[in-house]
Amino acid sequence: MTENKTESMGKVWANRIKVLLISGVLASIANMIYEWRTHAATIHMPWEVFPALLYMFIIVIVSCLLHDLIAKLFPKLKVPVILYVALITTILSFPFTGWFASTMATEFAKIGLLPLCTPILAYAGISAGKDLDTFKEQGFAIVCTAILAFIGTYIGSAIIAEIVLRLTHVI
Repeated sequence: MTENKTESMGKVWANRIKVLLISGVLASIANMIYEWRTHAATIHMPWEVFPALLYMFIIVIVSCLLHDLIAKLFPKLKVPVILYVALITTILSFPFTGWFASTMATEFAKIGLLPLCTPILAYAGISAGKDLDTFKEQGFAIVCTAILAFIGTYIGSAIIAEIVLRLTHVI
């Protein structure tokens, strides 16, 4: 029984690492394209953002390890991995971490947030696409609700962005 569980965890970790590596490659290419399309002053080639992606990779791996350990010690405690990622990244960015905080800031500045979202949105699209039949079975009402939620989220985000951009005098 423990052998099956160990084998299962091995598959989970293999999948995690594969997804992280694919995401890193896609993010580095998306970052280069984004900088090129926005006429950025500096266009970072995919290999130039490797240190930042390596830091991110390590932070996510440590966060997953911490998540698995806490889930094993406290099975009823359901905390998302992203909380550990945010916590570890925040702690590492404090000035008391010394050279690491400044190095991390310098390296992370080479990568935009939008290009990092590209692989995540692609995975979300693939996930939504594979569950489309189940989604359709829910009925017409759920489709209308989802469409209205998407439209509302888009309009709400646009309004918030407009307000913030006007308050900061960007537009």
